[in-house]
Amino acid sequence: MHASFIAFVRRIVNLCRKEFLAVIKDPKSKAILVVPAIVQSMLFGYAATYDLTHVPYAVQDMSRSAESARLLAKLEASGILKRAAVVETPQELRSVIDTQKALLVVQIPSDFERRLYAGEQSPIGVVLDGRNSDTAGSAAAFVGSVVANFNSEWRTRHGGREPPLRVESRAWYNPNLETRWNLMPGMIAALSMLQTLLLTALSVAREREQGTFDQLLVTPLTPTDIMIGKAIPPILIGLTQSTLILLVTRLWFQIPMAGSLVTIYAGLLMFTIASVGIGLSISALSANMQQAMLYTFVLLMPMMLLSGLTTPVRNMPEILQIVTMANPLRFAIELVQRVYLEGVGLLTVWHNLIPLLIIAAVTLPLATWLFRNRLV
Repeated sequence: MHASFIAFVRRIVNLCRKEFLAVIKDPKSKAILVVPAIVQSMLFGYAATYDLTHVPYAVQDMSRSAESARLLAKLEASGILKRAAVVETPQELRSVIDTQKALLVVQIPSDFERRLYAGEQSPIGVVLDGRNSDTAGSAAAFVGSVVANFNSEWRTRHGGREPPLRVESRAWYNPNLETRWNLMPGMIAALSMLQTLLLTALSVAREREQGTFDQLLVTPLTPTDIMIGKAIPPILIGLTQSTLILLVTRLWFQIPMAGSLVTIYAGLLMFTIASVGIGLSISALSANMQQAMLYTFVLLMPMMLLSGLTTPVRNMPEILQIVTMANPLRFAIELVQRVYLEGVGLLTVWHNLIPLLIIAAVTLPLATWLFRNRLV
């Protein structure tokens, strides 16, 4: 009994030793074990942050008094709120919110100082960009704490029972600051990309692994023909999945859609083509399905983290903000959210289509080139 157990342990140890040696001696396996863990931990540390570090805000100071200046100085003293604009009219206010130049706008009424010295309560308006509900809620709470501190100091110096200032908040495009309103429109692009990228990455690798790849090569089809044939089905499947998520968002979660379906699908089509180009490049590089799945999952995590879906791109370090320019998901999420929640048209979001077009124009020819070179 004892001898058989020792023999069993030795067999297991020898087998484990063989597996460890196989991993350690393979340079690709060593890189996959170390590099993704380091890269993803760095991305989580820097990109996935909910801290208020840089919140651009605008001011509509109709009082222009010494006390309004003191309140604004208190708001900016911590360095969290950065003044991005000074607005005068409702049109300018709408513009800084719509273009995401400011996350919030602080409105100070014209009779602000007179009310203070008369012992009357003065309202302070805060207009929030509800498309980024988590950060907007945190920013509103920060403004509330600064106003509470202002009230405390004022009552210490001048007395009075009621707080002199009262914050009146309004959230645009998401009145109740529900996270779901921000998340679900973004998921229309994000969830479809997960399946589209994986399906496309496996397409050519599956042919190689099943042995049907050689049969394709003896047909009159050129590498470009094969790539086009491999690209069209995932594009249609990706758009179908986006439609399903759109229906769930609108009909099940009852999130109202303000924009045009034509504009949304124009953006989704360009985004899906760019995603398919990335997937085909992965597939052309992969020798088998296992490699294709591995490369895809290593790529998916950074793409999701750097998309701006859960944490604003503006909160990321500048180097990561530059990296996001190569991420099609960033532009697709921004486009869908703005069209769905704001109701903007194609002329407003055209700048999101340009990067998607560039990514597609690079990745699709790259996939064809890689495909040709693998044939040689």
